[in-house]
This record gives sequence, structure tokens and C-alpha cells, in this order.
Amino acid sequence: MSRKQITAAEPSENRPARRGGRKVLRALGLGLITGAADDDCSAIGTYAQAGAQIGYSFLWTAPFTFPMMFAVVYLSAKLGQVSGKGLIHAVRDSYPKWLLYPVLTGVLIGNTFEAGADIGGMAAAVNLLIPAFSFKLTLIVIVPTILAFQFFGSYVLIRNVFRWLALALLAYVAAGFLARPQLLPVLKGTFIPHLRFNKEFLSILVATIGTTLSAYLYTWQSNEEVEEKIAAGKVAVEQRKGASEEELRQSRRDILGGMFFSNVIMYFIILATGATLFRAGKTDITTAADAAAALQPLAGRAAGLLFAAGVIGVGFLAVPVMTTGAAYDLAQAVGWKHSLTAKPREAKAFYAAIAGFTLVAVGVNLLGLNPMKVLVWSGIAQGFSTPPLMLLIMLMTNRRDIMGEQVNGRAINALGWITTIAIFAATVGLVITWIM
Repeated sequence: MSRKQITAAEPSENRPARRGGRKVLRALGLGLITGAADDDCSAIGTYAQAGAQIGYSFLWTAPFTFPMMFAVVYLSAKLGQVSGKGLIHAVRDSYPKWLLYPVLTGVLIGNTFEAGADIGGMAAAVNLLIPAFSFKLTLIVIVPTILAFQFFGSYVLIRNVFRWLALALLAYVAAGFLARPQLLPVLKGTFIPHLRFNKEFLSILVATIGTTLSAYLYTWQSNEEVEEKIAAGKVAVEQRKGASEEELRQSRRDILGGMFFSNVIMYFIILATGATLFRAGKTDITTAADAAAALQPLAGRAAGLLFAAGVIGVGFLAVPVMTTGAAYDLAQAVGWKHSLTAKPREAKAFYAAIAGFTLVAVGVNLLGLNPMKVLVWSGIAQGFSTPPLMLLIMLMTNRRDIMGEQVNGRAINALGWITTIAIFAATVGLVITWIM
């Protein structure tokens, strides 16, 4: 009997002493990682441009998207916990291939494109902090570092490092305070929604919804839940099926905390750029370095450096989430062995896919595209790929043949369907502005 099996079979009187510690670890665990990955370089670029173009009047989008973020990530986690499968694995087993492969294609394109945008954003931020490092030289340093971490780090190590990298996002809270925002306009922008039916506003709104509800979050969260069970010794799908009410409650608390953290960061990025760039009339941010550099004379050098440092720190978390997530999705669709607990030699195709998606992401940066524009457009691309995937999540989490007795209750169903409708509506609104 393995050590993990012995631990699982411990007498019940020994378990309460450990349960509190496990809850604390969970509270600082999977939801925090997913929430931090949500505030990737693409999100930072989108929020910075929103703050620069629209100002305080866009702050309301942070509390508005918070419950939607919770709904989509929690339902993804619940699907992984109860079914014992990653999201694409569940789609493959429940729906025909003519539906699976278009969904898979959209997710892979979205993940890879956004990973490329994030790598470009990281390189631009490094160049701001260390001007001697050229853009291409930075790519040569960043990419092998990320790949080595994915190939040679265990799942548990990667998870724990990701937790610490998430703290890099606190730089934006400090930058927000350094920007010295005006209290009354901030309160109005936070609690009174301002809507404009024009192409510029809806483009930013859809990009914001797309980047806060990105498809890679769904697949990553479900795969994390599966990896946690594999790390506990539950290798076969049948062993991983099922979750207790206590486990689901714990998951809800964890994800609620992680999404709140993510939303706070979103809020402070819009606040910092709205209080500085928008007020100064610098509304056309073209690169990540421009956004950070523009903050320096307006909010002080520290604010600009904190902005750049946040891009780099979260990039090292988000890029592996996206490229590994794409590899998970491809492997699940075609039936390859896939797990970060496996060594590269044990899951060759899976790790080759990680390397392949990473290299394609690097190639995006060699096309000469503007990094900040790529960041915003990647958010818009996610806005179009998200609605169908969210629809499938809602359908699957209401199927008893998949979820058993853990099908959705009325409250989470209502929130989930409202979120799905909101995502579709925002995307349709953008298309209408393009046609008009």
C-alpha cells in the first residue's frame, strides 16, 4: 500500500486536526492561481487601455464582472471535481466530434494567441526596466525559463510557485494609491454604470469581458482539480469521480477568494491609468512599455516600475497556464496521456504539445505586431471563443449522467445563465457596431 493510500485510510479521529490546515491551503490555492492567471498581461493591457480611454467611468465593470467570474470558474471546478475529467475530456465523452473539434480549435487559437501577446508584453516590460535587454534577447531568456519550469518541475512545485507569483499583482494596488485618484469621481465610476453604444466603448467592453472570462480559465481550473486528485493517488477516472458537499463548499470559498483578488487587481489597474493617463489626455497607449513609462511623470517613477514589474511577474504565471492548458485540451481530445505529475518521457506527446504551443506563441511576436494592440485584440478574440464554451459548461453541469446528484442548484444556475447571456450579448453588440 502506498503512503498516499495509507494517508487516505487514516482513522477518522486523526483527520480533524489536519482539516483546518487543509482549508487554509485551499483558500490560498487553486482559486488564487486561476484568479491571478486571469489578470495576465493581456488583461493588464486591456484594463490599462480602458482606464486611459474611458477613465473612472469604467470602474463599474470590476464589481459587475465579479459574480460572472465566480460562476464560470466555480462551474468549471465543479465539473472537474465531480466528473474526474478535464473540461475538453468531458466534452469529448459527452458530445459528437463535429462539436468537439470546432470548440477545441477555438480554445487552442485563443490560448496560443494570448500566450504570444503575454510573452510580448513581458519582453516590453523587461526592456523598460533593463534597457540593455533588447526585445529578442529577452525572448531568448524568458521562453527557455518557462519551458524548463514546465518540463522539470513537479505539479506540486509548479502550483506552489504559482501561488507566490500571484503576489506580483499587488504591485497594481500600490500603483493605484500612488496615482492619487479623486475620491468622488471614483465612487461615481464604481457604483454608477456608464454605457455607450459605439464601437470604441463596446470593443473595450467585449475585450474586458473576454479577458476576465477567458476560455483558458475554464479548462485550467477543471484540469487543476483533476491534477489535485492525481497528486493524491487517484490516477484512474473512476477513482476521481465524485465530490462531497464539504469539498464543493471548500471549492466555492477558494474560488470566491481567488476571483475577488483578481477583480481587485483589475479595479486598481483601471484606477491607476484613469487617474493619470486619462486625466492627462494620453488615451492612445500603444505598448506595455508606454503604459508603464507614461505613469512615471504623472504618478512617480515607482508607479511606472511597479506597473512593469507586475507584467513580468504575472507573465511567468499566465504563459505556462495557457500553453499547458492548450496541451491539456489537445491531449484530452485525442486521447494522449496528460499530466504534470508525469515525467516528459512518460507523456511525450503532451510535453511536445506544450513546447509546440509555446514556440507558436513566440512566433506571434516575430511578426512585428504592436504588443499592446495584440494584447487588446487577444482579449476580443477570447470574447468570441468564450460564449459557446460557457454554454457547454452550463449544459454539462445540469446533466445527471455526468454530475449525478451534484447537478446545479437554482442560484448557481441563474447566475450561470445570466453570465452566458451577458457574454453572448456583449459579443453581438460588438458585431453590430462593426456593421453599422
